[in-house]
Amino acid sequence: MNVLIICTEKLPVPNIRGGAIQTYIGGVAHKISVHHRLTILGRSDPELLPDEIVNGIRYVRIPSDGIFDKYAEGVVQFLNQRTEHYDLIHIFNRPRLVLPVRNTSPHSRIVLSMHNDMFNPAKIHPDEAHAVISTLERIITISNFIGNEILRYYPQAQPKLRTIYSGVDLNRFAPWMESQTSLHERQALRAQHQLENKKVILFVGRLSRNKGPHVLVRAMSQLKHSDAVLVVVGGAWYSDHRVSDYIAYIRSLAERASLPVVTTGYVEAHEVHRWFCAADVFVCTSIWDEPLARVHYEAMAAGLPFLTTARGGNPEVIINDNGLLITNPDSPLEYAEKLNHLLSNMDQARQMGLRGRRLTEQRFHWDRVAQEILSVWG
Repeated sequence: MNVLIICTEKLPVPNIRGGAIQTYIGGVAHKISVHHRLTILGRSDPELLPDEIVNGIRYVRIPSDGIFDKYAEGVVQFLNQRTEHYDLIHIFNRPRLVLPVRNTSPHSRIVLSMHNDMFNPAKIHPDEAHAVISTLERIITISNFIGNEILRYYPQAQPKLRTIYSGVDLNRFAPWMESQTSLHERQALRAQHQLENKKVILFVGRLSRNKGPHVLVRAMSQLKHSDAVLVVVGGAWYSDHRVSDYIAYIRSLAERASLPVVTTGYVEAHEVHRWFCAADVFVCTSIWDEPLARVHYEAMAAGLPFLTTARGGNPEVIINDNGLLITNPDSPLEYAEKLNHLLSNMDQARQMGLRGRRLTEQRFHWDRVAQEILSVWG
């Protein structure tokens, strides 16, 4: 088949600026292109050509400035000017693109992948949403939680829904106990930041209040391990090095913490795996209903035990004692209690982490994601 994948307007493909959706598309694209002719349509970037073919995949990039309406106009213009027919068009996370795409491509099959709650009536008018669902062949969701949110508003979507969990690069994110490369990355980064002989607790993510890292910083004052260090990796947005009010607040809390807190700022997407190699425990602190943060897969692939919150789709990756669930994400005490347990039982914690690694090898790799997408396409 001749297939068009349409990414969102926020970040480019490949994921040189980061982004969960961009990472997802990049993870499966070359595996899918073995079976189908593939074009990927995404936003422009000063470091990427507007139109190029790489490893047999065509990438077309249109200006958006991160603005949906501008991007949608560009998508429609591209489809109107094309000289070829797409058998299937796979749109990512933008249900509001479906009807404009259908108008320009009346004979193409259309599939939609949902990574967020974009069918919420605050984000799309119900009349449009009904029309979108009736137009689509299938709706792939990143978690059962996202599928259930769609059903809450539009029960008629049920027969079209399918959950396909994301994946991770098993070579890049690998346990330091089992990979010489990861061990060298671990030793180098820990030496660089004076973290030798420390128990490193890791947070990776965008720094905003709904992501909750301030609660984890507060929890450090209640840890019983004087050798514990918290490392907070992330910025206000992808490729954004500015210090927002919230980041200033986090740094202020960190300065007053009774145990060391390292804030790295934004780390480039191709470098972030090094921090997973350097860590001993990973923590996802989401206060909001997270669709299902991909950092869980990265932590598991790196062999890290993890804490995550009972919010959104996050609990769906607690399988076979590979992590612990935080029931009240606003409670520094609950984080401290569970971290104290893990840090007091490091052998047990490492076995928990290796169970997560085995799980990613079985379920959460890109080959499996690609095969499931191909099965939906038929």
